[in-house]
Amino acid sequence: MNDDLERRGPEDPSKISLTEAWEVRYWTKRFGVTEDQLRAGVDRVGNGTAKVAQCLGKRWP
Repeated sequence: MNDDLERRGPEDPSKISLTEAWEVRYWTKRFGVTEDQLRAGVDRVGNGTAKVAQCLGKRWP
């Protein structure tokens, strides 16, 4: 499968994936947090975007 180099966001914005470096960069920039903070949030509450945002004290959407 070819990578879509025009992709600007995650395919499923309701879930945070930490397996792709570009997605980690997207979410850290989107929430204004470090990678460690993002990973800690996902570890704490799972990969649901709304729950991670709440855990990090950020708004979603």
